[in-house]
Amino acid sequence: MTGDATRPASAGGHGPIVADDLDLLAGLWEEARFPRLPSDAPSELRDLVDYIDNPRRVYAIHKASRRHNFQQLVQKYIVQLREGCGSEHCNTSTCFTCRKRIVGRAPIRRYNPTSARTLAVYLASQDNPENGLCPHLKPPKSPPAAVNSLVFVPSSKSKLRDAHPAASKPPPAPNRSSPAKPTDHHGAPPAPATSQSGTADGDKSEKATRPAVVRRASELGAFRCPDFTIVEQPSSKDHRSFAANIFGTVAFKMLEWLTPAALEDMSKKARRFGSEPDSANSAEPSAETPVEAPPNHDAPYDAKERPDPTIAPSSTLPDSHSDTGREAQHGQEMGEHGQPGREAPVSKNTQQQQQQREPSPPPRSVHPRRNSNAKVRTSGPKPKRQLSIDPYCPDTTAEEPYAALVRSPRAGGSVTEKGQRVAKPAGSNIARPISQLSSAGFFDGVSLERMPSPKSVDRTARTSRAHLSKSQAGELRSPKTPSAGSTAPSDKASTDGSEGAAAPESESEDERLLPQALSRLDSDVVDFLCDVMQQDGTAEKHLLEPRTVSKPQSRQAKGLRRKPNPRALPRTAAYRKQEWKLFVEQTLFYVLSDPELALRSFTRKGQLYDSHTLWYCMLRMTRVAPTLVFHSLWLAAASLFAPPKSLQNLRSPTTKVFPKSETSLSNLDAGRLLSICLHALVAAAPLVTDLQHLYDVSRLRAHGLSLGDRGPETQRVVDGNPPVDLCLQYEDIFTDDLALRLARRLFAAISTRRQFDALCQSTIGGDEHHDAEQGVLVPLFSQLDLNSDAVYVLDFPIPDRALHESRVPILLLDWARAVLLHDWDGSPEVPADGPIGGALALIDALYKKRQELALSDDRFLFEYLAERMDTFTMPISWLSHTSTRQRVHLLDFPYIFNESTLVTYFRAINFSRMNRAFEEAASVHDKLLSIAQRAGMNQHHRELLMEHLKPASAKYLVLDIRRGSVLEDAFDQLWRREERELLRPLKVHLGESTGEEGFDSGGVQQEFFRLAIAEALHPDRGAFTVDERTRMAWFLPGSAEPEWRFELIGLLVSLAVYNGLTLPVTFPKALYRKLLGQPVTELHHIADGWPDLASGLTALLEWDEKDGSVEDVFARTYEFSVSIFGRHVTREMKPADAAGRRDSLGSESSESWPQFGEPPEEEGEEAHDPQAAAAKAKAGAEEEEKEAPLVTKENRHAYVADYIRYLTDVSVRPQFEAFARGFHACLHPKSLALFTPSLLQSVVEGVQEIDVAELRRHARYVGWDASHPTVRDFWSVVRRYDDRMKRRLLEFVTASDRVPVGGVKNLMFVVQRNGTEENPRGRLPTSYTCYGTLLLPEYKDKEMLRERLGMALENAQGFGFA
Repeated sequence: MTGDATRPASAGGHGPIVADDLDLLAGLWEEARFPRLPSDAPSELRDLVDYIDNPRRVYAIHKASRRHNFQQLVQKYIVQLREGCGSEHCNTSTCFTCRKRIVGRAPIRRYNPTSARTLAVYLASQDNPENGLCPHLKPPKSPPAAVNSLVFVPSSKSKLRDAHPAASKPPPAPNRSSPAKPTDHHGAPPAPATSQSGTADGDKSEKATRPAVVRRASELGAFRCPDFTIVEQPSSKDHRSFAANIFGTVAFKMLEWLTPAALEDMSKKARRFGSEPDSANSAEPSAETPVEAPPNHDAPYDAKERPDPTIAPSSTLPDSHSDTGREAQHGQEMGEHGQPGREAPVSKNTQQQQQQREPSPPPRSVHPRRNSNAKVRTSGPKPKRQLSIDPYCPDTTAEEPYAALVRSPRAGGSVTEKGQRVAKPAGSNIARPISQLSSAGFFDGVSLERMPSPKSVDRTARTSRAHLSKSQAGELRSPKTPSAGSTAPSDKASTDGSEGAAAPESESEDERLLPQALSRLDSDVVDFLCDVMQQDGTAEKHLLEPRTVSKPQSRQAKGLRRKPNPRALPRTAAYRKQEWKLFVEQTLFYVLSDPELALRSFTRKGQLYDSHTLWYCMLRMTRVAPTLVFHSLWLAAASLFAPPKSLQNLRSPTTKVFPKSETSLSNLDAGRLLSICLHALVAAAPLVTDLQHLYDVSRLRAHGLSLGDRGPETQRVVDGNPPVDLCLQYEDIFTDDLALRLARRLFAAISTRRQFDALCQSTIGGDEHHDAEQGVLVPLFSQLDLNSDAVYVLDFPIPDRALHESRVPILLLDWARAVLLHDWDGSPEVPADGPIGGALALIDALYKKRQELALSDDRFLFEYLAERMDTFTMPISWLSHTSTRQRVHLLDFPYIFNESTLVTYFRAINFSRMNRAFEEAASVHDKLLSIAQRAGMNQHHRELLMEHLKPASAKYLVLDIRRGSVLEDAFDQLWRREERELLRPLKVHLGESTGEEGFDSGGVQQEFFRLAIAEALHPDRGAFTVDERTRMAWFLPGSAEPEWRFELIGLLVSLAVYNGLTLPVTFPKALYRKLLGQPVTELHHIADGWPDLASGLTALLEWDEKDGSVEDVFARTYEFSVSIFGRHVTREMKPADAAGRRDSLGSESSESWPQFGEPPEEEGEEAHDPQAAAAKAKAGAEEEEKEAPLVTKENRHAYVADYIRYLTDVSVRPQFEAFARGFHACLHPKSLALFTPSLLQSVVEGVQEIDVAELRRHARYVGWDASHPTVRDFWSVVRRYDDRMKRRLLEFVTASDRVPVGGVKNLMFVVQRNGTEENPRGRLPTSYTCYGTLLLPEYKDKEMLRERLGMALENAQGFGFA
């Protein structure tokens, strides 16, 4: 199983939760900015609003927690790399302890901080980075080394800082008897962008809706900065070092500065820095006086008044229940009438009651906090921080850890409520400047300058919102709080003071303050959200092309629109953009990261969107927030690794095989989710309208090239020249980390789901409708299938749909190649259960569907792999490899290699087997000679011993052939040969008995096979028929030749292929399909061998009965007819299912064809007469003749299928089976799996087309060059030859009239100068066929050359020397 197979589905937040995670989420829930549906949203979106009560589903919290966890992980790796674990048995290769133990007493150098940081960031960025941590690793004993570079420097003078000077005017005193209105975490009313003040002052409205972190500093007035500054020590740096310039920057050092250990160390330094004045000298603020004016700017900054926050063990945020929590940090900001900037004073009795209700903070485990009673210098009571949401009843269906988490910071009820979680004690105290730095590290939208000032935070105990009773919460509720359906009033309500929409009674106080997101996406919603992001200019900056995508012209007038607000102020509009940005990002994260919501969004009527609509939706989303889309889909794809319910019920004797609690998806839902994610990857690619450019870029990437130019390498790969910009755009997306991470997870899920299918079938039995071969890929191919009933949501022009249908399969192949390039380690054996296995599975499924997807075979080539593997050892290792569910071999997918490479692998396998057979025979031969020598045998006995052991000791397979009886001599000498003899190198002595001097170096073999095959396939032999039109040979049905002759003919073909020779034969592709074990069922399978028959049957299938019925026009009976010995034999065809059955005795059914080769013995001499046998067969057929049914419209498809079966199988079954036995005698059965029928035909027959221009381009010359007049005359004469003379020339020089596989470039053709010839009746051109050399004399003119060369070609037979 893959590494992702056991990974929990993190999208829904169902992973394992530890206490540290709960504390971290609790703090982030207090601090995060909650997205809400803006008030100017269209009314159609209000019905889709969903409330989020799970902290892990809030995008801001999710992003901050990931950043924090990565920061912690980097720190652990740094400790592991620099300090080690100290265990004597450590075997973690990256641990310093292990490295030190391995080197022994040899000196070892520690990593410096920059090197350790570089390696730590890399290790923490890998898949499953926790697996690389040392199990013996202990917490660090000292602060990070990066902190040592920080120095505390006293400030030259105390500086005043006022974030918003205009707000320094003291607000009016509120009514004490009225409690403060509840505010959200930004200080805004419960509904974002809605002013509860009811005033028409745009300033106040904008102020009320502004984020709290921006407002608090201005409302509390100016404040003083600390009297010290933290600076980094200057250090020498090698500016030529890449690591120092990248990982030595402040951005990477912050990964160590913001860890709890580093913050604790800096807090100690901050407390020790300088002397602290006596607290008695500072004025104590009155508990009854509200804040009336900003503090005295001239008073010195009191050290005791500096805030002293604590650092939680798992985060840099304050805990929700500690006395340094959020309520102590931020004061109340809404007064009696909802006016911003007011504080509600609290009486002493109220303070005492609140202090009694608050739980006492747990004891601290570290240093006691210094100056724990420090208070903010104000003239009023300490403000209370309201929580982001109102109390609500926890969801009983949620998991217990989440229920406790949500109740902890938010839950209503009394303080004595059972089950309320108490946070862990804080680890240390730090000064405020560092706390500001840590908070800025969590949320991107808050800068250091806009954080709350030190004096705006009260460090004393606070009253948590969770401790307020429901009655108190009801008193704090505003009568004008907007409803959940409307979410918020329009912008006009927030600026003009107009009354918002009335809230329905069903909405609770909880829902008004919870984060919101849309519960689903469709094409209209996607268009609207993306238009908002693009219009506001808040879309993510990215490298995808095109940068922006607009709606088609046909949809411009349709769709959702925002409500106009002409009175909106510029500041309100700027905040509105951020509000929309938060809501859109939250919606995309909420929907796309949840498998159920994602499936619900892109399905209609129970079916997935059509491929073009789904691609369009993903195209728009990836152009506004690609990082968010890829990451969210990556989270959703984790659910693909959850096993099916049937597997979750399996149990072993000791434990469960799979956890039953994981949410599982059916194959249908998993396939739909996979299709959605794959369409996102396809949409991320550049939008190309020219398919040829797309094909060229794909071919470049198949060769491992990123950029195409006009050089020879590019011209070798592609015919065109793709634009450089397009190549770079493709490189950007296919190397994007997040997109590639999503692709790797999806491909790993494909292999995992296939493993689940196989496991279900092997353990509990598969469903009868279960498709084990495709499984999870079925929905994807149903979308890409043009004949399927897809749900077409959007109307696109037909040319655009055609372009899309051609583009998607190509891009899917490119993504599979990208994953292979990323994960491949150079070995031909690859894992079958990881991203590589899934990528190969997708390529294999696309290859099987290539006809439906209109993909040619060359689209699957991946030459990059072949160029980096050994052409000899790799195919040899494949023979002994057995593919399993865990490991597969690249040669199991031969279609990713080109034809020349596959032929090279095939011949390497044959050469290896030949070399082994030769060495074994040579070893036996040497042993026999040694035995004979030691035994003292004479010459006669020695020769006799060698003759008897010749099958074991002969190094070559030697054939002595007479020209007058080539085929008979070959049959006699090949009959009953052992396999080890056939595998040895072949030597042919042709015509030596008549005085020919042929030395066989390849040319004699070629001549022998040419003569033998021509005689064997001659129609007069009665074994094969030759079509007069196509000149193709096929078995004669019911041939009188015995089966052993067909077997020997197959052996001749096998010997030629095994020795790397081509034959002058032409067989239909149907023969090669049958030799490879592929069925022959379609008309195009027989079109090359029987073109007239295929044309007639096609006309029968396409006939429209408007012009007449099939019976009347074609008048065909359901019979198969064939000509045997000049007479027609007809048999009624039986259906395939009935014909394949056998009777109870095991004999063949009536489907067998009559044979004339072996008549009964009692017929005597007459049985050997073919004509008599045919006449007898005809007489028997007439006696049993019955009326066959006619071919009709209803049974014409069955008739065509049965006719093809009878033609290629039933009528010639004995002959073909004998031929196939001989053909497989010399060839390894696994090596034939490398070939397609077309490629096997090229290997056996060669290429019949001869390109003279290409032959001249690759020809070589000896004794002259291409510019010689005789050479130019030679090619001028050859160019005017017809096809017959071209084949004669090629046969004269190379002994074969066919071009080998791969073209003329693989042919040896040498034109050698053979002296000068002036006599018109002088020498003729000659050749060395073994070496492909033409010996051409230098004739005096062109006419003489034409005459002498033509005479040599017309009379070429026999060998003087070959």
